[in-house]
Amino acid sequence: MTFAQPAFLLLLALLPLIAWLRRRRGKPAAFLYSSVELVRASQGTAGSLSRWVLAGLRWACLVLLIVALARPQEVHTESSVKASGIDIAVALDLSRSMASEDFRHNRQPVNRLFMAKRVLKDFVQKRPGDRIGLVAFAGRAYVASPLTLDHDFLVQNIDRLEMQAIQEDGTAIGSGLSTAINRLRDLKSKSKIVILMTDGQNNAGTVQPLTAAEAAKALKIKVYTIGVGIRGTAPYPQMDPFGNKRYVQVPVDIDEDTLGGIAKMTGGQYYRADSSETLEKIYSEIDRLEKTEVELKKYVNAEERFHWVAIPALLCLLLEILLSHTLWRRLP
Repeated sequence: MTFAQPAFLLLLALLPLIAWLRRRRGKPAAFLYSSVELVRASQGTAGSLSRWVLAGLRWACLVLLIVALARPQEVHTESSVKASGIDIAVALDLSRSMASEDFRHNRQPVNRLFMAKRVLKDFVQKRPGDRIGLVAFAGRAYVASPLTLDHDFLVQNIDRLEMQAIQEDGTAIGSGLSTAINRLRDLKSKSKIVILMTDGQNNAGTVQPLTAAEAAKALKIKVYTIGVGIRGTAPYPQMDPFGNKRYVQVPVDIDEDTLGGIAKMTGGQYYRADSSETLEKIYSEIDRLEKTEVELKKYVNAEERFHWVAIPALLCLLLEILLSHTLWRRLP
């Protein structure tokens, strides 16, 4: 609830002053008596009650009318976001090698998937006007989230991604890219983008990465590719027979030539993310390159509620008039 004309409420501050002046002035006598003892018998509880009730109704009417002048309103606010015209499909590698802990967060070692999800969620929150979808792939690809403006729903789906979600092992880069492209192909967008993150080479699936890139080029879909992992070898966690965690060094084998070729063919760029800071900068760079103005529209619907106080004010006035001319009628 709010008031359209709140300045009228200042009149309420004058009511105590008016009451004080009116009481000080008093009322002119209707009859003159030589002694009040002649009419004392007619005074009593009923007369005192009538004065208080009638005066209370009059003042209540005045207070309510002042509140009605301030125009109380019930406000319903709705906000809508107009889409920017940029649609983004993110293809994220969930193969077992993403468990390598060659990244650090808060000075603690974390695996590639943890860091990729964290940076991706930050990127999503910075793009409120974009429809963003999510594709996960390992030995095969599947749609983890359709393109949506409901980014809370999207972030929940990102949080649910785990390396065990896809049973088929391997890295089907071509299948992941083609699935992301299929999410965008029929959309009438101003700009269509795929962000592909992987830490390996294409060794599964039936679609070759460069074949999928040709399809993206034909559909005018720009692909940004990110190779995730340090150079050389990376610590990979394993459990020994006693349930203790130990690390083995595994080679980092990212097919940078293929990822670079995909990006070049489609007009995107290839990035190598070998640290947490580098991965964050990569997403910031993509955010800068694909920036667009988003028009936010806010709709406010205000319903007038002055009748909620105006009607009781009129009822108080009518009741005072009725009582003063019937039950508590006074001589003129």
